[in-house]
Amino acid sequence: MSTTRTYWVAIRAMLLFTLVLGIGYTAVITGIGQVILPAQANGSVVRSGDEVVGSALIGQSFADADGNPLPEWFQPRPSAAGDGYDAGASSGSNLGPENEDLVAAISERKAQVAAFNGVSESDVPADAVTASGSGLDPHISPEYARLQVARIAEARGLPASEVADLVESRIQARDFGYLGEPTVNVLQLNLALEELG
Repeated sequence: MSTTRTYWVAIRAMLLFTLVLGIGYTAVITGIGQVILPAQANGSVVRSGDEVVGSALIGQSFADADGNPLPEWFQPRPSAAGDGYDAGASSGSNLGPENEDLVAAISERKAQVAAFNGVSESDVPADAVTASGSGLDPHISPEYARLQVARIAEARGLPASEVADLVESRIQARDFGYLGEPTVNVLQLNLALEELG
């Protein structure tokens, strides 16, 4: 077999596999995703009217320009991703449970969350003071959501029972009834809250 023929066979094989695997396979998988799971295939986009306000899979901050939490919104858990919920810098803090910096940060966050919500530090759940492994988790525990009800009701001039009922209606059960823990998606909860007034 000549060298020219060998190169020609190799080029044709490369072109064939590029078409089949690079374009064809990608098109088929994308089409299946669009038909079977269109919301997930398009990034689990959350809209408010016609406006895209985020993703159900990526948390976001509800703070002012200086980073101070806004009292009229449910607050997410802390984020270690970049400057906070930076999807391009997904990461945890990678600090161990006995790391002095982490212990100090948790202690400081616990005091801030307790003061912000007018509760005892012993009432503050773990997810209110610890970042998720990705730094992008959009969920909080039902306990943390319930802890924020009184503050939000006062800030918005709403009955606390109405805000509490909203939280209960937004609790997502364990996957398949036994995997993980119940959670509340903060963005979706805040969008529902905005509809209340």
